[in-house]
Amino acid sequence: MRIFDRLRNRTAAFAHDLLMVPVAWLGAHWLRFNLEQVPDVILDRALAMLPVMVIVQGAVFWYFGLYRGVWRFASVPDLVRILKAVLVGVSLCALSVFLLTRMQDVPRSVFPLHGLLLVLLLGGPRLVYRWGKDRTLYDRPVSRVLVVGAGESGEMLVRDLLREGSYLPVAFVDDDVTKKGREIHGVRVLGASEKIPRLVQRLSVDLVLLAVPGATANAMRRIVALCDEVGVAVRTLPATQDLVRGRVSVRELREISIDDLLGRAPVSLDWDAIARGVAGRVVLVSGGGGSIGSELCRQLARLGPRSLVVLDAAEFNLFRIEQELRGAHPALALHPVLGNVRDEAMLERVMRRHRPEVVFHAAAYKHVPMLELHVLEAVRNNVLGTRAVARAAVRHDVERFVLISTDKAVNPSNVMGQTKRAAELVCLAMSRRHPGTRFITVRFGNVLDSAGSVVPTFRGQIAAGGPVTVTHPEMRRFFMTIPEACQLILQAAAAGKGGELFVLDMGEPVRIAYLAEQMIRLAGKVPGEDIEITYVGLRPGEKLDEELFHADEARQPTPHEKLLLARQRDFDPDRLEQAVAALEAACGRDDEAELRRLLAAAVAVAAGGDGGRAKVIPLGSGAAR
Repeated sequence: MRIFDRLRNRTAAFAHDLLMVPVAWLGAHWLRFNLEQVPDVILDRALAMLPVMVIVQGAVFWYFGLYRGVWRFASVPDLVRILKAVLVGVSLCALSVFLLTRMQDVPRSVFPLHGLLLVLLLGGPRLVYRWGKDRTLYDRPVSRVLVVGAGESGEMLVRDLLREGSYLPVAFVDDDVTKKGREIHGVRVLGASEKIPRLVQRLSVDLVLLAVPGATANAMRRIVALCDEVGVAVRTLPATQDLVRGRVSVRELREISIDDLLGRAPVSLDWDAIARGVAGRVVLVSGGGGSIGSELCRQLARLGPRSLVVLDAAEFNLFRIEQELRGAHPALALHPVLGNVRDEAMLERVMRRHRPEVVFHAAAYKHVPMLELHVLEAVRNNVLGTRAVARAAVRHDVERFVLISTDKAVNPSNVMGQTKRAAELVCLAMSRRHPGTRFITVRFGNVLDSAGSVVPTFRGQIAAGGPVTVTHPEMRRFFMTIPEACQLILQAAAAGKGGELFVLDMGEPVRIAYLAEQMIRLAGKVPGEDIEITYVGLRPGEKLDEELFHADEARQPTPHEKLLLARQRDFDPDRLEQAVAALEAACGRDDEAELRRLLAAAVAVAAGGDGGRAKVIPLGSGAAR
């Protein structure tokens, strides 16, 4: 039916345009004689030439595609096609009339007049038809929208809004002062974004649309705050790199996410170096079903490894990432392994069978309050498990071993932080004793929407109607998106020579209370009214603020802006080995009280142990060994 409708519409449009040819031809003669009677001899010649005019003009109209467009969406490109068709058609008509009559009894001025009238008669009805359709849409109950951003994306969005019909753009705002007062598709730019609250009230705006795909998180937070003042909903276009084929449309609009408000500028990476370190190699990811591990697997799979070994102790997580990777990369040699990093026999089998060249060790317990209650499992998994994987890597000549660490390892005040600091030191000790394997540590803060993040917790509490529980109004944490963290981990793996402790630039810390407030607002609720925020106090082992560097870890820049180096504090590897052996023995006795004491002692020994200021060792593989 659509095909028949389209053919019917094209036939009607073609018939209309053919009818306009004699109207314009005879009208041109009438204008030539100042709207008075046309002499009979000239009128007879005009009528005789009329079939020629209709045939020539009709053929030219069809050739120039005047019927590919739809009158409902007539715009500048359609007008340009009409101008081209009329210009060529009038020229051919003039040539035809000249060849047939040598211009006898044909005033030459009628040809430009004919062309002018024809443009008006063809273009005018199209524009009037579109205007009428648009006015009909405007009379429907639609959402009145204010568009932020009068650039190319804003223009494309408004054009699509007018076509779609469910939204009525009433104004633009743009911080570029040169755009103020301009009109785009009949919608005026009324000023800068700071006017949003006033314009929302004055123009009865129902929705604010952000058409600034390259907006920074700071800009997003400012605009969302302005919209919060008047309680208007906000939608945004995805980031430029996420737009499908770079096109802007109503379908691309989505709700503001917490990632938009806390994210940062896109990371600039040396993908050539990253790919060289992965392509054609066997890569193993421990904890590959977790938040960080699974994203690492996704990014590694795109880099063309010879095979990818995914190790995880959680059956469902392993199944889920396996199904995802097989669907996205059917040609990838993927090997899921269900097992625990504490199982040395299993690790030996995996290493012997797959011979990995690169290992990313992401397997760890990370929940701070939970590990305060389960110190035995924390030590077994985070310390002894790391040592087991590192030893297996050395035995089987793994080229690079990358440990995923955390900011909680800096001045640790809890079991989780102490175990991760001990894991860092285990890898540094292995780096010194086994230079054949490059041990690299990457430390960073919280990642948004990870399994241990507050974001899923807050989201569930909001869905349940609250309250949202925050430990302390001044608690701050560093945040980064999971993809950004994994990209920087890959960059560190490519840049590391062995023995380095890389620290990711996490930007400025964010108050957890601010995070809770924004998530409530993004859910369309008002903090303190619709959803309460309650402060429950610090939980066991928690600190108000986390740090990325110890006071004795002098930070050093690298060629990559978001990647920093921490100068490692010196320690005695033998004393560390004795401390880890003592931890292992205490685990065997299930002596949690002794484990707590030994864990604190192990970290203290590694920090110097003699009460003096820790020495600093040089960076790089050679000096670090």
